[in-house]
Amino acid sequence: MTKDSAFDELWNDPIAPGAPFDPKDVAGLPSSARRYLEHAIAPGTPLASAVRLRMTGTIKLKDQWHPFAADQVIRWNRGFVWRAKVKMNGLPVTGSDRWIDGEGAMRWKLLGLVPIVTASGPDISRSAADRVQIESLWLPSVLVAPSVSWTEHDATHVGLNVSLRDRHAHCEYSLDEQGRLRTVSMLRWGDPQGQGFGSLPFGGVAEEERTFGGFTIPSKLRIGWYFGTERFEPEGEFFRCTVEEAVYR
Repeated sequence: MTKDSAFDELWNDPIAPGAPFDPKDVAGLPSSARRYLEHAIAPGTPLASAVRLRMTGTIKLKDQWHPFAADQVIRWNRGFVWRAKVKMNGLPVTGSDRWIDGEGAMRWKLLGLVPIVTASGPDISRSAADRVQIESLWLPSVLVAPSVSWTEHDATHVGLNVSLRDRHAHCEYSLDEQGRLRTVSMLRWGDPQGQGFGSLPFGGVAEEERTFGGFTIPSKLRIGWYFGTERFEPEGEFFRCTVEEAVYR
């Protein structure tokens, strides 16, 4: 994977050890929220504030699916970097998406030399902030924080309000009876059709899960725009991934 100093800095920056998770910490939450968190975090697991993921999958670009390999770091109080190598018609495209300290950017190059995507600015930053907040599903320890508010709709549907620096987002989870995450959704700022930015349905389906270091997280997902509508599968879905490894700090 291409070297990235911001990626390394997010991961290597010193982190104080988190307190061990105690189910009593979430005893005051709605029952569905408790069921999710108690399923996602084993008792005694230190509450992490960062995760490093290794994943493979396919991504849809210009109506064609292409394989990728990627790694990602999420440092909750700072942001994320997702860096990947995508094979397009046999040629490597490398680069990253990121949101760090309030600033988002996308930078991708063909053969590591020819820029094909370079984007930044307020709209990119807002969309990337929404992304890292919905991806808190890979770092469920941050959802134990008192700043996260939960609303139970019924036994298998719960909403949560997540704050990251000055960014606020509302996510919806659907769960099974054991607390396993089935789907996640939100209104995300974006412009998938190139017709101007706006808040659009976004989310995905968790098809499998795995446990890494005391955290049980979705490990196989299908993600995209227009989630929850008839447009999701034919035109909105653009990302399918399998998490191969997750390391927590």
